[in-house]
Amino acid sequence: MQVRYTKAGVARYRAMYDDARGRRQTAGTFATRKEAVAAWHAAEADIAKGGLGDRRRGRQTFRTYVEKKWLPHQVLEASTRQDYTYKIDKHLMGFFGPMRMCDILPEHVREWITEMQRKGASPATIQKCKRGILNSIFTTALNDQVITNHPSRGVRIPPVPKRPKKVITAKQFDDLYRMLPDADSRLLVEATIESGLRWGELAELRLKDLDFVTRVLTVSRTVVELNPKFHPTGGRFLVKPYPKGKEYRRFKLSPQIVRKLKAYAEAEHLQDDDLFFRYHHDDKPQTRKLRPVLLPGAYGKTTPNERGKTYDHGSLTAYTTGKCRCEHCKEAYRLYRAQRRTAGKDNPRSRRTRQTDGHIPADWFRKQVWNPARRDTGLNDVTPHHLRHAHASWLLAGGADLQVVKERLGHASIATTEQYLHTLPTADETALAALGKIRGPQLSEALDAEAPELDTLKAENERLRAALADMALSLHAAPTKPRLNTA
Repeated sequence: MQVRYTKAGVARYRAMYDDARGRRQTAGTFATRKEAVAAWHAAEADIAKGGLGDRRRGRQTFRTYVEKKWLPHQVLEASTRQDYTYKIDKHLMGFFGPMRMCDILPEHVREWITEMQRKGASPATIQKCKRGILNSIFTTALNDQVITNHPSRGVRIPPVPKRPKKVITAKQFDDLYRMLPDADSRLLVEATIESGLRWGELAELRLKDLDFVTRVLTVSRTVVELNPKFHPTGGRFLVKPYPKGKEYRRFKLSPQIVRKLKAYAEAEHLQDDDLFFRYHHDDKPQTRKLRPVLLPGAYGKTTPNERGKTYDHGSLTAYTTGKCRCEHCKEAYRLYRAQRRTAGKDNPRSRRTRQTDGHIPADWFRKQVWNPARRDTGLNDVTPHHLRHAHASWLLAGGADLQVVKERLGHASIATTEQYLHTLPTADETALAALGKIRGPQLSEALDAEAPELDTLKAENERLRAALADMALSLHAAPTKPRLNTA
């Protein structure tokens, strides 16, 4: 216990105790010795039974705890850490960041959910942030004895509707396949539909993973693309020595795709450790679009700035001083920079190249190869991952065993595989045929019984139509009354 005196000579008693690490801590300052002794004893008793030691830990802000304690020391995959960091900065820090950990209550979590809905966040985004991240942060803080209650436990979130899986048909795949730009991309896409591999597993597929004699493919690795600051060595691609689910899997491929892969490997002189599909730098010069000649003053005026001034669209002043970013003003600035580079006043910007070790970037493949072919085919909202859905659905529709399909796809639960049952457009034809077998005879009898009544109704309808026609003719033939001249 420490005794201190104020300027007025009044004694103040500070209760001191040793925490679990033997560090001297304070349990508070009191006006009487008795209160200080009671606080000191209570803190030591709390330590003895494993309770909160330093109560100041709960007074740290949410931002401090997450950035200094939770994120650096939580065991997470590199890709998960990257995803969590982005979501925390975007969706959580703005609301919870300045709040003290001990002050966060369930009512604040509900307020955050309402705020997320007001900003237009989808129920799926709210679910990922609340269940995946926020719950984990508060659970860890509770275990660390930073907080005494779990503020997000039991807080309900908006329901997330379960959408049916979109599966392309064999004809749609053939149309898409023919629109792909080259033989390499067609082989990659065909290997995906034949194997059902995830993108990371396909991008990491190496020659040694496929036995050309037995046609058995071994999936033992995957690759993820990261921001360099989340990569252990500052790279771009991180190879994980296990696929999703952390279990290897082995399955056979069809003879025709194995023949194509073997021919490709021989033509490219691939070695055992070489990637089947590699990213090749495009050294061809880029074709530039023809741009219109700028005529300042012909495109109108910019919106007034804070000083009420306007500028001609398509002029350098409108871009620099008027802060206009329309196409005409950006073109004026582009021409200005091009003239300076031509005059040797600025160093030309080097062409951007993808940072890769040979792995194909997923976004590059999607934008440069997949999306043009998809648009030409007319398939909207179809991604390369839909080929995995199609693989599973086609297998099950063709009569493959559910357990076999589960093992090929590497699903942890067979319930995940069951989602691919009856996903093709023709899946309900069998059910409708079975319904027709049972209801068919009764439906025919009902139609036969209703036939006389239908004939009577048809005759009555014809009679009424004839009567209306006769009435119309009589009205047309009747003489019209002369009009009176009131002038």
